Amino acid sequence: MVFPNLYYKRTAATAKACYICYKPTVTVLATIDTADFFYTCPTHLTDHGFATRAPDPEPEPKKPSVSPEEIAKVKEEWERKQRQKKDKEGQADGDGKNGAEGAPKDAEGKEADVGTKADSKQEKKPVVAQGSSTEEPTARPTHERYILHRDIFSLRTADHRRRRQAAQTKNLAPRLPGAPRGSLQ
Repeated sequence: MVFPNLYYKRTAATAKACYICYKPTVTVLATIDTADFFYTCPTHLTDHGFATRAPDPEPEPKKPSVSPEEIAKVKEEWERKQRQKKDKEGQADGDGKNGAEGAPKDAEGKEADVGTKADSKQEKKPVVAQGSSTEEPTARPTHERYILHRDIFSLRTADHRRRRQAAQTKNLAPRLPGAPRGSLQ
């Protein structure tokens, strides 16, 4: 199993020996899935021959979120405009055919428009109050990220490979046949 050369700095509760100088330390470098971890002194992290700090990933530009109220408001405006278009088309068709039928439709349409305008004004007030009470979420603190020097990383991968092979050997040993014990005659 190969793990990426990207380690996160974390703090442990108990101090253990540093991987390099064997002094007690609580600073731990670990991969994201903790496949590999080791204790190291904070002074080693400043040494460019040991590890370099990885640049923080650029945060994605925040897309403006649209609330359901705003969606409903825009939808209502669009429907109102569509009704007005149909009314105008109906008036143009009605003027040519019968002017009396167009008048009642306009009166009903205007009453509906007045009602929707009053509703939209009432909706705007709560939306403003809700918008002002929401706060921007604070950025989560992230662990410092480090990339090990290629020689140190090769030591870590070799150590990891050696431990894995030792475990495989230990599991395989009981299944191998034993040496013959009989005497030759």
